[in-house]
Amino acid sequence: MSQHSYGIDIGTSNFKIYNLSDNTFLNEKNIIVTKKKRGVSSLVEFGDEAYDMFEKAPENLNIIFPVKHGVIGDINNMYDLFEKLFKKLTPKKSYLGGAKFCVAVPTDITEVEKRAFFDLIAESGVRARIIKVVEKPIADAVGLDLDVESPKGKFIINFGAATTEISVISSGGIVVSKLLKVGGADLDNAICKTVKEKYNLIIGIKTAELLKIKIADAMNELQENYTVYGRNLVSGLPTREEISSSLVYESIINILKQVVDSAKTILERIPPEMSVHINEAGVYVTGGSANIHNLDKFISNETGLIVNIPSRPDLTVIKGVARIMAKEQFAKLMYTPTEKTYL
Repeated sequence: MSQHSYGIDIGTSNFKIYNLSDNTFLNEKNIIVTKKKRGVSSLVEFGDEAYDMFEKAPENLNIIFPVKHGVIGDINNMYDLFEKLFKKLTPKKSYLGGAKFCVAVPTDITEVEKRAFFDLIAESGVRARIIKVVEKPIADAVGLDLDVESPKGKFIINFGAATTEISVISSGGIVVSKLLKVGGADLDNAICKTVKEKYNLIIGIKTAELLKIKIADAMNELQENYTVYGRNLVSGLPTREEISSSLVYESIINILKQVVDSAKTILERIPPEMSVHINEAGVYVTGGSANIHNLDKFISNETGLIVNIPSRPDLTVIKGVARIMAKEQFAKLMYTPTEKTYL
């Protein structure tokens, strides 16, 4: 299933499309900028270029994130964004008839919300012939190169931008899964809040994200500072401040504990025999937020498990979708949402 086949992973922060026919790949921000004139909205920018305008755009421009907490919240703008990104990936053949698609969907959402991912492709201007969906934890496991058909349990934490999906997989299915509305964006917001309280300094979300990437440490072992620029809350003037890794740790630690506590709850719900397998293999941590310094050590200390984090944890789902579409042995992992679930 490789000719004119496309794998899709739609996250809250990033939109990923993989073209199996020529192994090309697109990974851009899931954001769109529109402008309303005489009551009619028109697209100004999308993807990475739109993200460059985030926190800088004038008031007459609308910054829109169509996906909220892992589900599609603005379907009309999502159509525009998907078509634009798809055309960017395949500029000479963007509206092929007969193309095949597989979309990764979160597990712990309603059937109507899952159906929206299917409808995004089906009702867009891209003429798809076959559309399937696959549960994200399953795609994650395949992308990690785990044996999803084995009865041995696999424990996966996908720590994304706005959600964290904690799942146990066995025998090609999901034993238990929980979707938390907590992710990297919450870490960014927490950093903004702490910097404001400590220094009377207002910084943007992008600056907070940069602090997270550069000096966030889940074990508070990193002793580094990073200079940021913002607006002083008292004087109203632009200023700069040296932010320590310890302050960033103070900002994010409670959120990290919340994620780990939920993971412990999931472990308490699995069959005892499966606990043996998970204790041997450990936990696999994926998603963009898995890149936080010493997150593996923090989770290991809290759970007693071995922690496995791949080199590119943000790409495991889309890699899994691509493999599932490319290999016949994985075909049964995909399915088509029924019309009944759409009612």
